[in-house]
Amino acid sequence: MNEGKHAMKHYRNTSITLALLGSLALAPLAHAQQLQQDGPARHYQVAAGPLSTALSAFAAEAGVSISGAASLYTGLSSRGLNGHYKVADGFARLLDGSGLIAIDQGGGHYAVRQQPSAADAATLPGIAVRATAERSTSTEGTGSYTTPATASVTGLVLSLRETPQSVSVITRQRMDDQDLLTVRDVLRNTPGIAVNQFDTERSTFSARGFDVDNFQYDGVPTTYKVQYSGGESEMDSLIYDRVEVTRGATGLLTGAGYPSASINLVRKRASARQFEGQLSLAAGSWSDYRGTVDLATPLNGDGSVRGRVAGAWQDRKSFTSHYANQRQLVYATVEADLAPGTVASVGASYQKNDPKGSNWGGFPLWYSDGTRTHFDRSVSTAPRWAAWATEQTNVHATVEHALGQGWKAQAQAMYSKHTEDTPLLFLAERPDRITGLGMLGYPNRYIGQREQSSADLKLSGPFTLGGRQHEVIVGANYTLQRAEFSVKEALDPEPIGNFLAWDGSYPQPAWGEPVLSEKYTTKQYGAYGAARLNLADHTRLIVGGRLSRWDKDRIGFDGSARFAFAKSKFVPYAGLVVDLNSVYSAYASYTDIFRPQENQDRTGAWLDPLTGQSMEVGLKGELPGGQLNGAIGIFEIRQDKLAQPDGAHKIPGTTTQAYYAARGATSRGIDGELSGRLAPGWNVTASASHFRAKDREQQDINTLSPRSTARLFTTWKVRPDLIVGGGINWQSKFYFDDEGPDGKERITQQAYSTVSLMATYQLSRQLTAQLNVENLLDKHYININTYAQGTYGMPRSVRGTLTYRF
Repeated sequence: MNEGKHAMKHYRNTSITLALLGSLALAPLAHAQQLQQDGPARHYQVAAGPLSTALSAFAAEAGVSISGAASLYTGLSSRGLNGHYKVADGFARLLDGSGLIAIDQGGGHYAVRQQPSAADAATLPGIAVRATAERSTSTEGTGSYTTPATASVTGLVLSLRETPQSVSVITRQRMDDQDLLTVRDVLRNTPGIAVNQFDTERSTFSARGFDVDNFQYDGVPTTYKVQYSGGESEMDSLIYDRVEVTRGATGLLTGAGYPSASINLVRKRASARQFEGQLSLAAGSWSDYRGTVDLATPLNGDGSVRGRVAGAWQDRKSFTSHYANQRQLVYATVEADLAPGTVASVGASYQKNDPKGSNWGGFPLWYSDGTRTHFDRSVSTAPRWAAWATEQTNVHATVEHALGQGWKAQAQAMYSKHTEDTPLLFLAERPDRITGLGMLGYPNRYIGQREQSSADLKLSGPFTLGGRQHEVIVGANYTLQRAEFSVKEALDPEPIGNFLAWDGSYPQPAWGEPVLSEKYTTKQYGAYGAARLNLADHTRLIVGGRLSRWDKDRIGFDGSARFAFAKSKFVPYAGLVVDLNSVYSAYASYTDIFRPQENQDRTGAWLDPLTGQSMEVGLKGELPGGQLNGAIGIFEIRQDKLAQPDGAHKIPGTTTQAYYAARGATSRGIDGELSGRLAPGWNVTASASHFRAKDREQQDINTLSPRSTARLFTTWKVRPDLIVGGGINWQSKFYFDDEGPDGKERITQQAYSTVSLMATYQLSRQLTAQLNVENLLDKHYININTYAQGTYGMPRSVRGTLTYRF
């Protein structure tokens, strides 16, 4: 009875929140329709040159977007323009003599098409001409904070409004405006994603109350493991066109995984048909220096073979004492039109992270007498020689072929390798408040590598049934991951001494012979399919499923802990989208959850696989052309046997955290987001998320994930040469229960927010200066890990960047 009342109260509160959040997320769409109309004439100055470059420059200046097949611009140039024009008149001037026209599709979006013949033009209704743009998912060069389409949920290229799940896209423009240099930076600013930084290199990501472990590169699935994530969370964002985040279960394409979110990192392509590029230099707080280069060019006369290279170098220190890091990145890709309708691409990237003074874990939160510690934000538990050094190599290839009648086949392959050599020191226990004594040191040196090979083959296209056109996709993928890590234990390490006088000068010990830490092989095979059925003029049903085979063989420390698992599982998927009018639609989706777990309980026994269901319903809105997208949805996730940290208990014979299987774990919540262009020159992204996650006994689970988050960032083009912007990130409190000096105690970080500012000034046609300020109000906060340790969040920081484009 009490449980029923509790549920009714929850849904009543959720309904109220849904109404309020929905009004915030969707109401601006109607107003933006008025704002985004073609306004009065303004002054524009666009240099003569390649037509595609001139159009992109004018669109960015006008605050609109433009689309069209790249082949339309081959060999064409523009005289440019200099004067006062309305948007439509400016496009007409730039396209004069090209045989092309720009068609206003509404919502600040224009489509470039071949100019119709006189006979064809006579049949067209004058100014009411509209055309359907080819769906493009690329965001680079659009100047937008959203994308017209995505394929991240079902593999079918659909608009965000047509996709029956919550999807956020962090575009290239947002990454540049907010100065988001790593994947961790990007996810820290993504709707509904919480980031908990364990130490200087490692972070965990969560959504809807559960860990995020599903990552994709260009849609090809891979896995993320926090124990060895010193490289993944620090991946440089320079080479990515966008980051697509699908919240909820995504087993249709990714296979086994948590029902939290899937992160799809989409690389930049070699699509330029004339030489273009940019160089940048940046300097920031704590001697942070960075340089980048990004060049693209055709490799033959007609542009049918194109190349691109990009690189980044960064040398930075930190507010954390005696920490420094050098990062190098190189990326190269070639794309070729092999035949009409056939495009192939190959590419490779290499990143090296070379830090010094790396923390392994955080600082103690209590003194031995039970009082809380209050260290300076520069506190470090690392010796100067500690280094979480990693290298990542990635090679990929894709072939796409248009079969005709709208059908397309695509084959992808990827190989990645992660290596690390990490001499580290872990500090445990709690120091005496007066003498600083009592800390224990565990020096270890981890050496190893992880390799993954993946392949994906899919076929998609339309078909006609019952007098209506529908779409279907079928595919199969395969992933093989092998990893082996060894540890060298310290020989006769020195005692820690007075931690209150710690300065990192602790001597590096001699290392023993390597002992196996972990070795595993994981194979996942999958066949999937989905059909998008047009049931009526305004109703579409997506049904599909995936049959997966998951095999894993893992050997733990010193060969003493063996885990072997093999399981086949079918995961169904269903989604329904109903158009309410030309702007709004309602949606619902359902899928099953399955994930093998590699956690052990306090007796050393392995936990059973996680199972459950994920459901979501909501509303979405989109202006024509996809320039502004809004969404609001409520979700429920039901899971059984979810691994949860078992307090201070360890796996017998190790220092590894023990887990227990939570029965009947449920997460219910709400997401809302608005992203895109509210008016010419005005970009915005705003979001809010809330969830409640409990087990069958109504006890909170995953308490290190904040229950509520809100994000806002916006930019405004004050004048043609000046853009200003700012934002705020807020999250509710989170906590962790552990055994403190006085028994079980709760560690809590209260709710907090951080404020950011940015400004970009156009020094010349090709040179811009940008200033970014993070944590403007210098908010103090900590991250908490499962060992009852903390790391301080970054204080106020400033970075200035000069960018030269050509």
